[in-house]
Amino acid sequence: MAPEQRIVPRFAAEPPQEELPYGRWEQRLRQEFLSAALRIDTDGEDIGEPGELLWHPDRSWHGYTYVPATTITSEGYELFGYVRFLPAGEDEEPREFSAHVDFTDETAERNPDWTLDLCDEAIGSWRGESGAVAAMTLVWGRPLVAGGAVVTGELAGLVVDQCALLEERFTLIAPDDYRHDLLDVCLYDAKGKELARESLYAGDEDDVEDVDEQEDEDSEAEDYSEADGYSEDEDEDDVEPAGDERD
Repeated sequence: MAPEQRIVPRFAAEPPQEELPYGRWEQRLRQEFLSAALRIDTDGEDIGEPGELLWHPDRSWHGYTYVPATTITSEGYELFGYVRFLPAGEDEEPREFSAHVDFTDETAERNPDWTLDLCDEAIGSWRGESGAVAAMTLVWGRPLVAGGAVVTGELAGLVVDQCALLEERFTLIAPDDYRHDLLDVCLYDAKGKELARESLYAGDEDDVEDVDEQEDEDSEAEDYSEADGYSEDEDEDDVEPAGDERD
């Protein structure tokens, strides 16, 4: 086989190992999630009381298991986050629980054009070639169109993670923002037909393009300066014209 042209982590996380939380285990996770929700800095905003938690499939990476959740509050905000812990080992219970929760007013109900309802949070990094770094990102959500079976995370057309829908919910752990490539989340039916595709940066495309254009301009300016033998650290008056021969 030919060498890989794009070295990037694929399927780095374990697939879901458990059913969606229920019973005493759900109560334990809910306690961690709601405790973290109480610590949110809302800057004086009344975000209301949380409703029923909607749990998503577990994924494990780097030794920890992540169980994401979302809920709509009484004031119409969405709380989104995850509970993280070290999974049970031989003769051991799950331990080292922690949770991260945030809120938003950008909900699926307020955005009828959405095809996927997505939440995401960077949970680590992966160092690649030439100093490039990928943001290892936890992504969870639910499809807003019918007929889906599997959700994938795709980076520059390469599938880097996938998750079968579990009660119409999914969780991914995938590299993002690597070598200017950004993660797409895609929904497929059981026959492999694409039903929906959303970027984690939906609504931010203009900002991303502006950054890329500025980086391209800076790179071109740097190349131009180097071609003329000019450096910003040099005084213009001290720069000899290209091709000028002096004794």
